[in-house]
Amino acid sequence: MRKTPRIGIMGGTFDPVHYGHLVTAEEALVQFNLDKVVFVPTGRPVRKTHRHLSSAEDRYLMTVIATASNPDFEVSRIEIDRPGDTYTVDTMLALRDLYGPRAELFFISGADAVREILTWKNADRFAGLCTFIAATRPGYDADLGTDGGAGRLVPVPAVESMEVPALAISSSDIRDRVAAHRPIRYLLPEAVAAYIEKNGLYRETVA
Repeated sequence: MRKTPRIGIMGGTFDPVHYGHLVTAEEALVQFNLDKVVFVPTGRPVRKTHRHLSSAEDRYLMTVIATASNPDFEVSRIEIDRPGDTYTVDTMLALRDLYGPRAELFFISGADAVREILTWKNADRFAGLCTFIAATRPGYDADLGTDGGAGRLVPVPAVESMEVPALAISSSDIRDRVAAHRPIRYLLPEAVAAYIEKNGLYRETVA
C-alpha cells in the first residue's frame, strides 16, 4: 500500500444493496485511485424514519454477501454496532481516528444524498475531514452548491462528481418489485436475491 492510504467510504442503508451500489464503488475505486472501498450500512438513520427499514443485521449481511467476491471491498459494522441515531459526521470522525491522520478519506454516495448531508447540522465539520464523491446518472446536473439551507455558507470539503450509468437501479424499486412479485433478476447479485427470498424481506409494500 502507498505511504498515504486513500480509503473510499460507501455509505447507505443498502436496503437492499444492488448493482448500482457495487458499480459506483468500483468506479470510484478506479477513477480516484483508491486502495479500497469500505461499505458502511447505516444503523439508525435519522432521515429515514418515514418508512420501515429492514433490520441492521439483514442489511449488513446482504452487503457482506454482495461484496464478498471483491478483495478491494470491505464492510464495516461501525454504524450498526454504535448505539443511538446515525450521523455521518460522527462516522467519518471515528473512521479518521481508525485510519489515522495521514489517510485520505473519500465519502461516496449519490448526489442527492451528498446534497442533503451538506445541509445537516455540523456539516462544517466535514471540511478537512474527507472529500465527497457524488455519484450521478449520465447527463444529470449535480448542482451541489454550498448553501447550508438557511442562507448561510457552510465550509465543506471538495466535492467531486462521478457519472455512473447503473444508478438507474434503486433500492426502493427493488423493494416495490418484491412486494408486487415482479422480477428483480439482474438488478442485484443472485445471492442477495436469494437472501431476500429466504428471509421474506419486502413482502409487504412499505410507505
